[in-house]
Amino acid sequence: MSQQTIAKQRAAVPRTVGARPSRRRKTGIVRRPKAGMLFVAPAFVFVATFVLFPLGFAIYMSVTNWPLIGSYHFTGASNYAALGKDPGFVHSVLFTLLYTGIVTIPILVVGYGLAVLVRSNRRGSVFLRTAFFLPYVVGLPTLSYIMLLELQPNSGAVNVILAKLGLTNGATAWLVNTNLALAATCILVIWFASGFTMVLLLGGMQSISEDLYESADVAGAKWWQKELHITLPLLRPTIALSLIISIIGSFLAFNQFFILTQGGPGTSTFTVVMWIYQTAFVQLHVGAAAAMSVVLVAVVGLISAVQFLLLRDNT
Repeated sequence: MSQQTIAKQRAAVPRTVGARPSRRRKTGIVRRPKAGMLFVAPAFVFVATFVLFPLGFAIYMSVTNWPLIGSYHFTGASNYAALGKDPGFVHSVLFTLLYTGIVTIPILVVGYGLAVLVRSNRRGSVFLRTAFFLPYVVGLPTLSYIMLLELQPNSGAVNVILAKLGLTNGATAWLVNTNLALAATCILVIWFASGFTMVLLLGGMQSISEDLYESADVAGAKWWQKELHITLPLLRPTIALSLIISIIGSFLAFNQFFILTQGGPGTSTFTVVMWIYQTAFVQLHVGAAAAMSVVLVAVVGLISAVQFLLLRDNT
């Protein structure tokens, strides 16, 4: 066979190994990251516009004496240094911590009890789930206005019922006493938030395999033993999530106290968010209010970080 024949045969064989990619394939490889960026761009613009920019602007305002109306100048960290000397801010922080400590555990306990009650498929469970979750659907502002009407002296349903039971004279002014106002608000919030906690815990309970409970039944375990040794350990991530959501919600409490007590009597029921509102839009010290907001965001972010650590360690 001549050299020319061999060369022709080699030229006829398609070159696959080590061949350069076609222009089309190169173009496809280059365009994939661009397509991904195009899909991500709307979400990035949304986050930048409604989260990053407002947060950065708030940080900028916090280092100035920014008024609601008028000129301003740079003040450095003076707004942050003054927070500890502001008695209203300190009291609002302490009151918010007290309120958070009161409502957090009852919300979890009541929500867990409701989840246990409705997790079976027996008759009426669907209706009960809907009824328990309905307050959360209605919304806290609406419930607060309803509670405001029902707590009125001599006319509200609460005083009428308590008077018929012989517990009060029917003229109790619930919202002008600090302790009574706090108690009424806590009861309202527990009722409101327990349904949402129930939904979270119910989802976690339904993800637990029934084989574990059947094995426990064969071993003769009682109901409380199954809850203690099966349900609770496997439900720890969901419980952690429920607690963190409840704590963050309590730190950001505003609607219920603004509607029911307006921070009164005096300033005894001012939460942190209410005091920020008071500082910014009543006292017109927007720079100081921005510093309070930044501190609050940092605290909430820290709580969220703890949430992620708990979820990572328990899954």
